[in-house]
Amino acid sequence: MSSQEETIFGTFLEGLAIFICQKVHNGRKSSSEGIDLEFEKDGIAYLVAIKSGPNWGNSQQITKMLDNFRKAKKILRTNATARNVVAVNGCCYGRETVKDKGEYLKLCGESFWHFISDIPTLYTDIVEPVGYKAKEWNAEFDEEYAKVQNRFTRIILEEFCTADDMVDWEKLVQFNSAINTLRKPWRKLRQD
Repeated sequence: MSSQEETIFGTFLEGLAIFICQKVHNGRKSSSEGIDLEFEKDGIAYLVAIKSGPNWGNSQQITKMLDNFRKAKKILRTNATARNVVAVNGCCYGRETVKDKGEYLKLCGESFWHFISDIPTLYTDIVEPVGYKAKEWNAEFDEEYAKVQNRFTRIILEEFCTADDMVDWEKLVQFNSAINTLRKPWRKLRQD
């Protein structure tokens, strides 16, 4: 998946996870920075940072997530009802063999969806098929995106390149920066 597709799919799955947890555990979108979901289960307050997959970030991003967990825990612990607070890095797909990361739990794929829904088969019943459908949509998107890229390339070659396929920088800069430039080439993009 491309970064854009990852973001779109990840945003969809995050919303789905919050919706499901809301129905099962009265979960809610968190107002704490970097925390996506808050809910209580069996007397424990959970703070969940939802990511698409298990390899979502570098060491700085993980450090930032830990900092966000610490800040949110501190705020929750000032609330008299939330004494035991557990941080969770929830990944919508993938696997993680070591779930206890010290300061937080990392639950991926089936484990994550079971955790927020209490339904052991939710991942295979709903989430996994949604992923397959998303791959189909991605293939259609890729095809249409390639068409736009091809039209764009054709316009660049026709309007801003010399006969020997070199960029005519003067013409390109004039097109981009001149005050009274007519933008005829881009009309072609919309018309194709």
